[in-house]
Amino acid sequence: MQNLSTIALAEAVPFPILLINAQEKILWANAAALRLLGGDLAGKLFVTVLRQPALGEALEAALRRGESQRVRARISAKGREMVVMASVAPMPADPALELPQGGATIGLEDITALEEAEAMRRDFVANVSHELRTPLTALMGFIETLRGAAKDDPVARDRFLSIMGREAGRMNRLVGDLLSLSRVESDERRRPTGSVDLSVVLKGAMQTLAPVAEPAGVQLIREGETGALRCPGDPDQLMQVFSNLIENAIKYGGSGGEVRVEVTKIAHEPVLRGPALKVTVADRGEGIDAMHLPRLTERFYRVDTHRSREQGGTGLGLAIVKHIVARHRGRLKIESEKGQGSRFSVILPAG
Repeated sequence: MQNLSTIALAEAVPFPILLINAQEKILWANAAALRLLGGDLAGKLFVTVLRQPALGEALEAALRRGESQRVRARISAKGREMVVMASVAPMPADPALELPQGGATIGLEDITALEEAEAMRRDFVANVSHELRTPLTALMGFIETLRGAAKDDPVARDRFLSIMGREAGRMNRLVGDLLSLSRVESDERRRPTGSVDLSVVLKGAMQTLAPVAEPAGVQLIREGETGALRCPGDPDQLMQVFSNLIENAIKYGGSGGEVRVEVTKIAHEPVLRGPALKVTVADRGEGIDAMHLPRLTERFYRVDTHRSREQGGTGLGLAIVKHIVARHRGRLKIESEKGQGSRFSVILPAG
């Protein structure tokens, strides 16, 4: 009864568990292990199922020396690479469990997501540090110059102060985008409860950016569906989405002389499983190479780092857009070809 209770308990554990005999063959695996490693494990040598030196050494220590260990290992299961924390412990001899010479248990905990999150955190901290260090270094250098050689030179002083103001503005935009990204990520799992008229949002975004478009020689053109276009949403966040996309089109695609904002009604959007509204911001600029498209929404990813910084970009705008669209249960689609301009489409549930 005790052995049956032990087996039943192991079956209820959500982590994969294996029972290994003294000959390093798998005697039994719980349901979680069968789902991960396949349904035909009994009788197989452990090394043929999981070829990982650290796990092999820990199993050897448990079987030969009675030592328990926790080891981190990278394994491949059903074509998927994953990182696990393995708990390997010796089992006493028990003929009822077919362990006349004892054996070992191995429990596997999938920590792939934790490892990826930690890597993302490290990259994020490194990127933020780099983005802040550049303007801070410039500011410190100009402050030192103004205290010394340029102290009594009004022309140099005005020029340096202008550059310092620009660099301070850049840091301020970066901090603002970081705070915005943090808020958006914290709200991403909470679906908006209000309703918004996309026509009003787009009109506001285009009016706000008209002073940016005019000196750049870019004409903003509204096309497609008009009138009331309602969808569930947060008006402030959707304003941020379309302001960002239109501003990017002006800055990086403005060489074509126009930016078109088109709204299309979709009777049934398969992914959203219902009617939808599609807003496309299109430019006739130089376009983006296909190799960059999958990474455009990554934090701090830039196609042209120097140009982006000169234009005042922080590298976070499209990451913010992606998270806001996800919160609204929508889709973001990016299409572009070198020399053919770019199209950024946001598809939102209608209603």
